[in-house]
Amino acid sequence: MAGKKYRKAIEGWDRTKKYSVTDACALLPRTKISTKWDETVDASIRLGVNPKYADQMVRGSCVMPSGTGKSKRVLVIAKAEKAKEALDAGADFAGSDEYINKIKDENWFEFDTLVATPDMMVAVGKIGRILGPRGLMPNPKVGTVTADVAKAVRELKAGRVEFRVEKAGIIQTPIGKASFTPDQLAANLSALIDTLMKLKPATAKGSYMRSITISTTHGPGVKIDTSSFQGAAAE
Repeated sequence: MAGKKYRKAIEGWDRTKKYSVTDACALLPRTKISTKWDETVDASIRLGVNPKYADQMVRGSCVMPSGTGKSKRVLVIAKAEKAKEALDAGADFAGSDEYINKIKDENWFEFDTLVATPDMMVAVGKIGRILGPRGLMPNPKVGTVTADVAKAVRELKAGRVEFRVEKAGIIQTPIGKASFTPDQLAANLSALIDTLMKLKPATAKGSYMRSITISTTHGPGVKIDTSSFQGAAAE
């Protein structure tokens, strides 16, 4: 049986209705469960793709205009000059072999995202078996393998999120905090949707943007009408 706080969170609005992005984000603060901490707001987006086929894999990154409400610790693996550029741009750690060895020998993971320059990827690849299971392996598709380390660091610090479609065709990613204003959440969600639309695989058939639901960490999901998005059809 649903708890008292959950029952209160679903009062006064239609859970079966599909709302516009603006209306859904305006409704969301009413659905949060906890008053003791700032819950994360997550988006769950089901795409009309089959990720078991390489040409239908949707993966990328998006800079959230309003930030994410969480500060990321960024490690940059790069040689001296690029490492200095990264530190000047706000990276928490930057260096080359010393950090690779620290990860390998000391099991050191005091960072949330790893960025590497292309010339360091052979060395980074040697600890790929350690980084991969933790989701920390740099990848050019999400902008974490790049020569422009300063730009990557600035974007990550500003609120860039990475995403990858799961087996069921679903992408799940945070878009902010419950304390954000509706306009801030709407700006972030719209940026994410725009990015996903640009990444639509040419081989994807039928409706691409199948469903979108946003919710706070423990709150009920609010459904969004996808019919207004170009190339999308509501189910």
